[in-house]
Order: sequence, then C-alpha cells, then structure tokens
Amino acid sequence: VIFDIGGGSTELVLVESGTEGSRVPRILDWQSVPWGVVSLTDTVGRAEDSESARIARFARMRELVTESFAPFAGRVAEAARHPDIRLLGTSGTVTTLASLYLELPSYDRKAVDGLIVPAPEMRGISARLSVMTPFERATLPCIGQDRADLVVAGCAILEAILDLWPARRLGVADRGIRE
Repeated sequence: VIFDIGGGSTELVLVESGTEGSRVPRILDWQSVPWGVVSLTDTVGRAEDSESARIARFARMRELVTESFAPFAGRVAEAARHPDIRLLGTSGTVTTLASLYLELPSYDRKAVDGLIVPAPEMRGISARLSVMTPFERATLPCIGQDRADLVVAGCAILEAILDLWPARRLGVADRGIRE
C-alpha cells in the first residue's frame, strides 16, 4: 500500500510488485479521501488547551479518517492480509516522522529517502506528538512553527493506515506519489 498524506487529501494505492520479467508494479486499487493535514485540522479544530482535549481531538481525527478509508480497506482486505504486506509513505508527514526517528538536527533528504522504519517506532513518535502542546512540537527539529499545528493530523492519518494494514515496517519516500 502506497500512501501520500497531503494537505487536502490522502491517496491510497494498492500495488502488486512487478511480476517475473517485469519491474513495473500493477495498480490493483486506489482511493483518494478528503482528509489531509489541513482539511482534517480545520474540520476537527485546533483546541489543544489541555492534554485531555489533545487526546480527544486526536481520537476524533483517527475516527474520521478510519471511516473514510473503510470502502478501500474493504475492497483490498484479502490482499492486505498478505503476510508480507508492505507500506510506503511519501512526502510530508512520514518524512517528518522519519527525521524525528533518526534524531536529525535538520531535515536531510538523503538520510530520509528510502529509509525503512519499524512501524512500532512510527507509532511511538506519533503518540508522543499527539499529546504535546503546539509549542512543544514547534521546538522539535524538522517540525518547527510551520508544521506544529498540522503534524498531529498527519499522525492521525498514519495511525489509521497502520491500524488497517499492520505492516511490520514502513518505507519512506521523499517525493510525491506521482514520482
């Protein structure tokens, strides 16, 4: 499953690895849902005045996203049960979390692009970010003020993806889904 968490939407694509003699993967199914980091944040709101409010906000985000992924998840359920299911995330949220995983002082595309991260590590980073205040998130390298308000929505989307497709590891690509 390849996914791209954008600002206004998230794209999910189920691909089958290239067959013998062909290195070109085959698209089996895809879906675009109207939840990206901006649209989800704007819909759920930015109320983060207490830890309980942040926890409730994160849970609501995950709930909305999981509901919107349900049609795709249902269609690809059999393929997603494959014991070697792989996830590949592209762009913003996953590259930001990968930077935190590597403890980079600033973003480094060469270090992040192509990285394979254990899914439990990504979940741990996501869980920590979801309860931090916006100020605490803004002080982290590779997040800063620009992403501090939006990264939690990206984490909620990522968590929903990991819930539906429990891969052991997550591949990271620093480019959009088109590339």
